[in-house]
Amino acid sequence: MVHYPVSGRIQVSQIFIGTSGFSYDDWKGNFYPDGVESMDYLYFYSKSFNTVEINFTYYRFPGSSVFFGMCEKIRNAGTFVFSVKANKIFTHQRDYTLTDARNFTDALKPLKDNARLGSILFQFPYSFRCCSENLGYLAALSESFSGYDICVEFRNVLWLKEKVLKVMHDYNIGFCNVDEPQISGLLPQTDICTSETGYLRFHGRNSMSWWNNEKAYQRYDYMYSMLELKEWIPKMKNITASSKKTFVYFNNHYKGKAAKSALMFLDILKTENIYTSQN
Repeated sequence: MVHYPVSGRIQVSQIFIGTSGFSYDDWKGNFYPDGVESMDYLYFYSKSFNTVEINFTYYRFPGSSVFFGMCEKIRNAGTFVFSVKANKIFTHQRDYTLTDARNFTDALKPLKDNARLGSILFQFPYSFRCCSENLGYLAALSESFSGYDICVEFRNVLWLKEKVLKVMHDYNIGFCNVDEPQISGLLPQTDICTSETGYLRFHGRNSMSWWNNEKAYQRYDYMYSMLELKEWIPKMKNITASSKKTFVYFNNHYKGKAAKSALMFLDILKTENIYTSQN
């Protein structure tokens, strides 16, 4: 597919690997030792990863004090950064005002001021169809969040068109590549870059429970194998070759499987010399 390589770059892409969320009760005993209190989860997490994707922001607008506290907890964690999932008002309801956009970004000020802000992820639902009106919505969204690194995740394969990717590039919107069940309507595995930011999310491959599940967690109750993760080596090489920074997040969060999968993937990238000490 489309790549827009960053010209004049000397160093390799800086790679950030982590999980979607970090505060889950069922991670205790699976990732967090029994003796670690929930208030210390982020500090413990930062010992293994250099980024996390904050997802509670999808459900409610955050307060800046929350992110200030997070910065304090990882103040000695080197280049650790937070990517933030955009609130549903921007992706599912799509009736936001400029005041909403300003309030959302104002809350991120502690992250931005401390160089801890990665990207803002806008994950659109499957029902968000590819049409000129919605393409215009993406352009307007970019303008509403001018000055911020933003990436878009589509759930509908009909968005996978050259003209869409061209618009995303023109408006400096990053494309979120995904690993998810290969079922009709969803996106295949890609290695697309439309901005200086590469983005990749692993959702698991539960084909049977993706659309039909009694409980929400069943969609993400999946443990990747080493072989499945190694499939991404060629694509990761392409993504990192076309970006200044690359974010990778595992969303198969049930019982700490995201953390375990992320650690496996990190080891693979180190073995392949994709993730080096420069990262």
